[in-house]
Amino acid sequence: MHYYLIGICGAAMASLAGMLQARGHQVSGSDQNVYPPMSTMLERLKIPVHQGYDAAHLTPTPDCVVIGNALSRGNPEVEAVLNRKLLYRSQAEVVKEEFIRGRRSLVCAGTHGKTTTTSIAAWLMERGGLNPSFLVGGVVQNFDTSFRVTDSDYFVVEGDEYDTAYFDKGPKFMHYLPETAIIGNIEFDHADIYSDLAAVKLAFRRLMNIVPGNGRLIAGWDNPHVREVVGEMSNRLHTQLETFGTSADARWQARDIDYNAGEMTRFRIFRENREWAEFQTPLIGDFNVRNCLAAIIAAEAWGVEPAAIRDALATFKSVRRRMQVRGRERGVTVIDDFAHHPTAVRETLQALRAKYRNGRIIAVFEPRSWSSRLAVFQQAYVDALSQADYIIVAGVFDKTKAGELGGVLDTHELVRKSAAVKNCPAFSIDSADEIVGHLIPELRDGDVVAIMSNGGFGNIHEKMLAALRS
Repeated sequence: MHYYLIGICGAAMASLAGMLQARGHQVSGSDQNVYPPMSTMLERLKIPVHQGYDAAHLTPTPDCVVIGNALSRGNPEVEAVLNRKLLYRSQAEVVKEEFIRGRRSLVCAGTHGKTTTTSIAAWLMERGGLNPSFLVGGVVQNFDTSFRVTDSDYFVVEGDEYDTAYFDKGPKFMHYLPETAIIGNIEFDHADIYSDLAAVKLAFRRLMNIVPGNGRLIAGWDNPHVREVVGEMSNRLHTQLETFGTSADARWQARDIDYNAGEMTRFRIFRENREWAEFQTPLIGDFNVRNCLAAIIAAEAWGVEPAAIRDALATFKSVRRRMQVRGRERGVTVIDDFAHHPTAVRETLQALRAKYRNGRIIAVFEPRSWSSRLAVFQQAYVDALSQADYIIVAGVFDKTKAGELGGVLDTHELVRKSAAVKNCPAFSIDSADEIVGHLIPELRDGDVVAIMSNGGFGNIHEKMLAALRS
């Protein structure tokens, strides 16, 4: 078939393009913003990409048009698809029908940690000999890619709760036919599509409701909202429930977590209060131990031996942009992290504090995601950023669009309150260049600069390292 993808340079869409090509299909597409890394990946795969949108791009007529979830009515190509009554699908629909149906699917979901958990799970299944296909919302460093297509019966996929397409406002994860579903945590996020926490909980309740009787629901028991939703489903949960966490009443527990074991984090796992195995991983932070534990339970359910799990966890290289060390210059470590929700910001800073015990933790945060730009999380960011010793908050990305959804985050008030909580330096500085210029004279040997954004942030990481070198 000839698949044509509108919005092909989005992370999920570009990965789908590569997967379809691997299946032998003809693939092409278009995007308004063609930029690395996805544009270079598509170029490497020799997938044709039109710059900008034009109805003429749909001639000759493709067999199926995939419309990305960033597209809406009024787009000239979307309008041409509707006017000409062409076959069109969402990205999630195509993944379901082309790659998942008929296979054993593991869906890794939750407000936080799903990219890392999916990546760990894919690597555990690989080392366990299952040769899984996978689709992840980030580059898995063990595979150096965000997707893979194999002939095995196993598929590991990140279950995104964001909406599917302009014509399908339900979450993507509802399309992924989970035999096993991991729900690590539930919190209010994506304020542009969810009105409140209750709406988010409803979406995850629906995911729980489609896990089959011969499957498993792996539920993060340290999260109160997961407990609440499972409790609400207690009489209607027609699958095997596996609870996990550090809580004493979880069926699977991580205990004796040790962050002082050189470059590794060590922990022991108990199942129903009986020791099951001991593991180590290069990942840091309690939240990453929980991510590992969830993936371990899924691997055990698919028959992977503990010895293979142990080897996989010890050799897992993480995901790009998840506490990734971008470089060290003049004794200063520069970290790149995708954290943008207040909980993720807090847990990232806490984990770095545990690893770099003797250094200052300097938080540089860009409010870029839809939710992070909104005033609804104003106080939550104060609590999160106060984990750092030095705080810089960049200007809110695209205030105009944020204003359409309500009040905009007040960065000046945020740093004022954060400084008062921690009694530390805190500044609101708009641009990446200004932040680098401000910070360089302040940095000293042993400092850790944690740069947190879900976007490119003006290439601030490389600018910071270059300025330190010079």
